[in-house]
Amino acid sequence: MQVTSMSESEQVIIDLSNIPLKPIGKKEIQQLEMALIIGTLYRPEVLELIRDPVERATWIDSLAVAAAAFARYKAGIPVSQIAEELGRSEVTIRGHLNQKTKAGKLVAETYEKIRRGELKITIPFIQVPAQIVVPEVEVLRKELERLREERKALEERVEALRVDLEKKTSELEAMRGELKKREEELQSVKSELELKSQELEKLKSRLSELIEVVKRVRELASEIVNATNMLLE
Repeated sequence: MQVTSMSESEQVIIDLSNIPLKPIGKKEIQQLEMALIIGTLYRPEVLELIRDPVERATWIDSLAVAAAAFARYKAGIPVSQIAEELGRSEVTIRGHLNQKTKAGKLVAETYEKIRRGELKITIPFIQVPAQIVVPEVEVLRKELERLREERKALEERVEALRVDLEKKTSELEAMRGELKKREEELQSVKSELELKSQELEKLKSRLSELIEVVKRVRELASEIVNATNMLLE
């Protein structure tokens, strides 16, 4: 990336034609990523889109993810690894790389311009000709970093909640298992009680029969005694 400026000029030209198209290593990946972001960001239709403060954060994030994914993909990094590094799903990354998203399509067009050596961006000076104003992309990059930090914090919170949910689910399953065990024990006790109750009823019936036999024996004994007394008289 080459920046050319002159004190007598009223504009600065950023030449992005010498950016590595097949980056090797982290530094070259970052160079291509920044070139794709800058080259796409200064397109008139994109500048118009980010004027809306409501759409700005979403659009910048989408553009940054698309550029980051494209740069890494050109470096030969697998989609799964790109998704992990950028904190996005593989579906989202493939959507950008396959140009199914507006951001992915614009970034791909920017890459083609770089490949053909046609991408040069002219930025006008503001007020003082000899002074190069900090590119707006740096401000947007900081905003993107802030959004990424917020997303990371949210992802960590979600992960903590997921772990806690798994723990609670495990405890609940253990309690359900214990409850089922107690229910089985209770059913076993009920069955045993029913069996004992049946045995008790049989014993009561047998006892009643024995009582009747005893009564009959007593009656017979009484009759024998009376008969004996009569004979003795």
